[in-house]
Amino acid sequence: MPVRYMRELDRAEALDLLATVSLGRIVFTQHALPAVRPVNHLVDAGDIVVRISEGGALASLAAPADVPGVVVAYEADAIDPETHLGWSVVVTGYARPVADTEDAARYAETLRPWVGRPMTRVLRIRPDLVTGFRLEPAPAEPVPASSR
Repeated sequence: MPVRYMRELDRAEALDLLATVSLGRIVFTQHALPAVRPVNHLVDAGDIVVRISEGGALASLAAPADVPGVVVAYEADAIDPETHLGWSVVVTGYARPVADTEDAARYAETLRPWVGRPMTRVLRIRPDLVTGFRLEPAPAEPVPASSR
């Protein structure tokens, strides 16, 4: 198997890549333990937006009004299973329900759930820490002059 090179992504490139896929995984705390759920998302002005159901596990992410939100991580990737090339991005930040009714309606129109249950709420994740990497083919080594 060819050698791979792992290149770190800057914040802008990582968020741009995140916007090219529609599925990721949200990591949150449930009953004092880490929990992970796959969700579809969109990226809007650098924020990650997901829709959630009222009674689902993610409904517990509602934060009191006097705090910036609930800390979560969000991960998405696109790695080819054959070539093992691609990228992965992890965002850590605060999740809060979208309170503005116009924004919530716009997101409900553009972000269609993949599951067959009503998604009545919208959650926005404001990234504080954005990390990621791209798996690329290793650069070709120059041929020594004596071999030419």
